[in-house]
Amino acid sequence: MEHSAPSHFINFDDQISCFELSSHDWSQNLCCVALSNRIIVGIIRLPEEESQSGFEWQILKEIHHETRCYSLTISPETSLAVFPKNVVIAAAGGDFNIRIFQTDLEECHGVRMLKGHTSYINAVSWEPDGELLASTGDDYSCILWDCRNSFEIVTRFFLTAAGMCVKWHPEVKDKLMVAAKNGIISMYSVKSDQVILSIEAPKSPLMSADWSTKNRHCIAALAGGELFVWDLRKPSRPVNTKQLHEDGGLMVRISPANENLTASIGRPDLTLKVIHSKAQLPQITAPLKLFGGLGWLNRHVAAAYDRKLCLWNVLTK
Repeated sequence: MEHSAPSHFINFDDQISCFELSSHDWSQNLCCVALSNRIIVGIIRLPEEESQSGFEWQILKEIHHETRCYSLTISPETSLAVFPKNVVIAAAGGDFNIRIFQTDLEECHGVRMLKGHTSYINAVSWEPDGELLASTGDDYSCILWDCRNSFEIVTRFFLTAAGMCVKWHPEVKDKLMVAAKNGIISMYSVKSDQVILSIEAPKSPLMSADWSTKNRHCIAALAGGELFVWDLRKPSRPVNTKQLHEDGGLMVRISPANENLTASIGRPDLTLKVIHSKAQLPQITAPLKLFGGLGWLNRHVAAAYDRKLCLWNVLTK
């Protein structure tokens, strides 16, 4: 199969461990990229619809991070439209701690350390109103932190395997999706403090899951190299299954523009694939060799490949 060359890419001087693209109104196009000992905060400006020229990358700030970063999330309180600017990031480090960085991108800069996990943290996610932060990892737990009250632990619930993904939905603010490595995906209610729905992937290990922001009933997971998609209105079995990565999958992300379009990375060769649920063949296939994250920015899919952040233009219709 012919490989798809990226439409744009950004070079860094160090290998990328993970990155995050803002999905919030007041910080659109903000990008945070974690290298071995620092986080680069910048803005990506994409070209107009039909143009390939006009792509820009502007570094706004470098933040020291003393350990390898495994997951990043940008707070919904981040705003580039106010003065002074306000950027708030949660970074999960290899020392099992979460660091909350707050900066005005000028002189003012603060960091707070959150201690609570006893092993690697695989995912962090901010509640849409910015009131809670959720984190999950290899210690079989998911922790909710109260951002309004000195980031105290509000609750901790335990999973039956390592927590791989955690995500809030912008339209379903009380519910939290937590996906465990043994294939169990739980919908947790913050109000009732309990799991209200569980679905299970037919294969394991589950390495990644995502909740469509376009369609709140749609959840996708990558388990055993297969893509499974559920409709939460009839969650007993997946509505769609596709074998994508022969030697196992690593990460999946649903397009914010179309719930039928997913991007995934898996083996062999750490290959990126972008595929529509109704298509047999991927729209994009690209070998990455080294893996440093996956995300969507408008009609582009972004993947980190060694020291490059690459973007591919995707037909999202």
